Amino acid sequence: MERRSQAAFDFRTLVPSISAVCALLAHLLIPNSPKYTLKPFPYFTIVLTAILAVTLGIAVLSLRVKKVREKYAHKAWFIAAFLLLLNLLNIATLKLMLLQPIYFPSPDRILKVFVDDGLFMLKCLGYSLRLLATGYAIGALAGMTTGILVGWSKKWSYWVNPLIKIIGPIPSTAWVPIALVTFPTSFAASAFLISLAVWFPTTVLTSSGISNVKNSYFEVSSTLGAKVRHKIFKVALPAAMPSIFIGIFNGTSASFITLMTAEMMGVKFGIGWYINWQKDMLSYPNVYAGLIVIALTFSLIVTLLFKVRDRVLGWQKGVIKW
Repeated sequence: MERRSQAAFDFRTLVPSISAVCALLAHLLIPNSPKYTLKPFPYFTIVLTAILAVTLGIAVLSLRVKKVREKYAHKAWFIAAFLLLLNLLNIATLKLMLLQPIYFPSPDRILKVFVDDGLFMLKCLGYSLRLLATGYAIGALAGMTTGILVGWSKKWSYWVNPLIKIIGPIPSTAWVPIALVTFPTSFAASAFLISLAVWFPTTVLTSSGISNVKNSYFEVSSTLGAKVRHKIFKVALPAAMPSIFIGIFNGTSASFITLMTAEMMGVKFGIGWYINWQKDMLSYPNVYAGLIVIALTFSLIVTLLFKVRDRVLGWQKGVIKW
């Protein structure tokens, strides 16, 4: 019985709740700095209370569900450290005012932005996602097509490889002046820049993956009567998928950078445009709120890509280290 009770409880599951309680007490008991003349808001208190309730709920659930206990205990120290960081930031800004309030607002003021300006930020995010999806889809499709042709055919490699080596290493943002005068709209120019950023790593790693597929695979498929199309799509592409996904992930990171650069230089109503606009108005709480939206959105996109990778490359489990 003792072993079962010990296995059902892990002290780590209470660490985030303890950190949340400390942050909440510090926020409520430590007085605000006399120099801090801005109006206080209750949003940080509400968020900390909600976090405390959620962490306690998960801790209670972990007593009964082993899978939840193992996952939550593993992440507990990171969650607690994140709450500690928020606590220290709140003390440094609101309580002691060690940082300039114009450039380093308190968590309360950042949270207020989501209440007052949340709908408009969602609208800006929608514009950004539309632009990102357009450029990313074109770049990934073009990159995979070019990579297949270069990796499979020596003739295509002869003509296209030099262009890849010349054009590819140039950062896509360096093409901004040319793109703005070439395309009719800033949206089209930005979509082209994002496509270019995705195209290069996808092309290089797709071609590398296909050219490195073992020749014995093609010999076996030829023995079974496979045609060229079957060899490409049923043999070469599946075998090259690990390399292709690396190219896609590299292209994803490049597309995020290019998206923000493009929006800060001409595209309207994107989240990057929003941050640049608020920066010009010295509204730094809005700037930090925009950065939080970007971090959460891009993190979600990368997480979804990893899920797709895990699903497509499920056969790799047990073969290589994940």
